[in-house]
Amino acid sequence: MFPLTRQTIFAALTLAALSPVIARAQRADSATVGVKPASPSAIITPRSSITGPPISPRRAFLYSLLVPGLGQAKLDRPNAGAVYFIVEAVSLAMAQKSSRSIDAARSAPDSFIVRYDAPVTSGGDPVPVFEVSQLKLREKSRKTQVEDWVAVLIFNHFFSGADAFVAAQLWDLPAVLTAQPTARGATVSTRVSW
Repeated sequence: MFPLTRQTIFAALTLAALSPVIARAQRADSATVGVKPASPSAIITPRSSITGPPISPRRAFLYSLLVPGLGQAKLDRPNAGAVYFIVEAVSLAMAQKSSRSIDAARSAPDSFIVRYDAPVTSGGDPVPVFEVSQLKLREKSRKTQVEDWVAVLIFNHFFSGADAFVAAQLWDLPAVLTAQPTARGATVSTRVSW
């Protein structure tokens, strides 16, 4: 026989705890019978377990600087990328439209005859009354519109690049942002776990 020492009792308890003994009263869980475990390809890897962003912050900045929204799309932020791309498309269309209206104003006549007044002397020719063309008067404002749309384009490029740079920097920050309606408006809260 073995002497009953503390070591033998500890070893026996450890073996008993680790051995898979099924008692008669235990049954297999009927909810999981026949269910196959998920394949490794079906398991979605959480973003926080990935070591880093898909592209570097510098490259994300350059992508979005060249084509607004491209850096956001590469960082798996398609909604933000779509917003920057739509602003880009609308700004380009409006700048082109304003540029065409400048061309129309430049090609318009400086003035045109509105009416003929009675001649100063009897038997003379009627005196034409001229009015300055409204298109000519609007040429300066159309130039300002083109400049404004070009400024929107430049701002959109730089802001999109800065947003992509920050998004790549904060790629693995585990933050949760929630918004809840209240009687006086809304409450926005964030939770950051370290």
